[in-house]
Amino acid sequence: MESASCESPGTPEICTPRAAMAGAIIENMSTKKLCLVGGILLVFQVLAFLVGGLIAPKPTTFAEFLAVKCVDIRKDHQDAHKWLLPWGRDRCHSIQNIEEATSKLIEADDIVFSVHIPFRGQEMSPWFQFMLLFLHLDIAFKLNNYIEDNALVTLDVAMAYRDDLSDPWTELARSVEQRKLQCTFPVPKTDDNQGRYYECDVLPLMELGSVAHKYYLVNIRLPINERKKINLDIGEINDLRLVAIFQNGGFTIVWFAIKTFLTPSILIIMIWYWRRITMMTRSPLLLEKVIFALGISMTFINIPVEWFSIGFNWTWMLLFSDIRQVIFYVMLLSFWIIFCGEHMMDQSERNRISVYWKQVVPIAFGSCFLFTFDMYERGVQLKNPCYSIWTTDVGAELAMAYIIVAGICTCLYFLFLCFMVFQVFRNISGKQLSLLAINKARPLHYEGQIFRLKFLMIITLACAALTTVFFITTKVSEGNWKWNNYNIKLNSAFFTGVYGMWNLYVFALMFLYAPSHKNYEDDQMENNEVEPDT
Repeated sequence: MESASCESPGTPEICTPRAAMAGAIIENMSTKKLCLVGGILLVFQVLAFLVGGLIAPKPTTFAEFLAVKCVDIRKDHQDAHKWLLPWGRDRCHSIQNIEEATSKLIEADDIVFSVHIPFRGQEMSPWFQFMLLFLHLDIAFKLNNYIEDNALVTLDVAMAYRDDLSDPWTELARSVEQRKLQCTFPVPKTDDNQGRYYECDVLPLMELGSVAHKYYLVNIRLPINERKKINLDIGEINDLRLVAIFQNGGFTIVWFAIKTFLTPSILIIMIWYWRRITMMTRSPLLLEKVIFALGISMTFINIPVEWFSIGFNWTWMLLFSDIRQVIFYVMLLSFWIIFCGEHMMDQSERNRISVYWKQVVPIAFGSCFLFTFDMYERGVQLKNPCYSIWTTDVGAELAMAYIIVAGICTCLYFLFLCFMVFQVFRNISGKQLSLLAINKARPLHYEGQIFRLKFLMIITLACAALTTVFFITTKVSEGNWKWNNYNIKLNSAFFTGVYGMWNLYVFALMFLYAPSHKNYEDDQMENNEVEPDT
């Protein structure tokens, strides 16, 4: 492999990869044209933020449903062919409160909390993409029935669906799950405060990777077994509220439209870029290869296969999206390291991937390790949507540790990247005067190269900073959903802006680092030739 070196004092160009700067469009394009390209990219970046901020609604929303307390008078509670509906023609026989059940001698095992999703007169849609379900229990304080420390509530959960109000219900999932109650009582536990409600954290219940049906029905039973100590000492549960979080259909349309528009843009520039590389008489250099690989990963994450999820019940789409995202992150983080390393003026040996193995291998290993954590939960949920790693103390601690470690590693990476950019700047400044002294015939040419390289490094650092903030924010937001609250805080402009920034950055790299059509080989041999307009 060919490598560049700064050892020779007569080197006429800035010590960067020979094909990366010398003869690339970024070097030979006039300043006027370069500013025009930069202005166009800036306009598209602003549009990416405006599309999310002004057109798209917020990415996700939630709806809260109060469960109806149905009375199941069947002898066989496990009959999966009978579903209890909270309203409608076949609505169940219901009670208003626990006191009514006590007065009518209705046992707790005969009470089923029933929720119909969505509300009456509405329909669910595949445009919602996914659905997360959480439970909020209204537990009253009673002196003779209070919540024990570390109490576990056992839930017999069943979910069904149908696409027409006249169709029979079809079972989607059924599972018996345990959830740990995290409740506090805000006032002293005295006789005067009986009947007041505990303040309890929401409980993760279920996650669906697609919303392919119009109507969903959830039946939840709280079975009691004194011999097995099931659902004892969990307090008096008066009401159950189900919280459903899903992606906004309007945001989904805008998101799909952006991906559909960007896919051919990156694909075309990638084909054009590689065609120019292959027209060279030499083999592609390392920086050219990683730029092309970055374009491939960007195209992979751009391809709007999500359109098919509108017509097909692809429950694995969340897992597939995670796979595409981790591939892009690994490629992007590795690229930034190689990109900075290939512009180090004091590094005599470059253009070999083995030079960067100490940086690239930890990035790949760490990303795959963190992805394995997500993949495990997503994979299990394909068979049991009620599974959640947050439901046990150990699982919750591991999940929280995962978020913290991911955030720390991301911040450390960004600091390391800042250090590399600082080294590039320091080396360029140290060599700038000597380079200009050696090449007195073309001072403006090399000053332009130095300025463009510094500016591109600053853009790279800004892109890395926004990517770091985006990664940490999304992970913390997902953790908040599954930990103790379901507040939706992320803005659509943030999603569309960062996504547009990735595409524009990759587009700019492939355009600016493509070989110029000018005969720069002759230009390097004769420094007295006409210099480009700077």
